[in-house]
Amino acid sequence: MSKPPGWTRSAKGWTIETYAAHNEAMRLADKELIEERDRRYAEVNVEKEKALKIKETADLAALELARESQTYKEQQNDVLRDKNLSESGIYATNSSVAAAINTLRDDLKPLFDFVSGQKGASSSSDRISGRVYAFGAILATLFGGIVVLLTKLLGG
Repeated sequence: MSKPPGWTRSAKGWTIETYAAHNEAMRLADKELIEERDRRYAEVNVEKEKALKIKETADLAALELARESQTYKEQQNDVLRDKNLSESGIYATNSSVAAAINTLRDDLKPLFDFVSGQKGASSSSDRISGRVYAFGAILATLFGGIVVLLTKLLGG
C-alpha cells in the first residue's frame, strides 16, 4: 500500500492530519476489498446457477434412464415368470388364459347364435301366451258368474 497523501513521520507520533490521512487510506482499502468480495460473490453465484442448471438436466436424464431401466426389468421379469409358470404348468399364464377364452368363445358361438335367434321368437310367443292367459281369465270370470247366478236362482 502506498502512503496516503500528507503522510509525514513526526517524532511526536500521530497528528490530526496523519490520522485523517490514515483513515482515508484504510477506507479506500476497505472499499476496494468490499468491491472485490462483491465481484467474487457475484461470480460464484453465476457459477452456482450454471451448476444448478446442469444438475437439473442431469437429474431429469437420470430419472428417465431409471424409468426405462425399471420398465425393462419388469418386462424381463414378466417374460421369465411366464416361462417358469408355463413350464411348471401349475398356474395359468396370460397367454394360456387368453387362448382358453378364445377357444371357449369359439366353442360357445353356436349357443350364442341360437339364444340370440330365440330372443326374437320368444317375444312373439310371449305375446301369444299373454293372449291365452287373458282369454283364460275371461273364461274363468264368465264361469264364476254363471255359477253364482245358478246358485242364486236354484237355491234362492
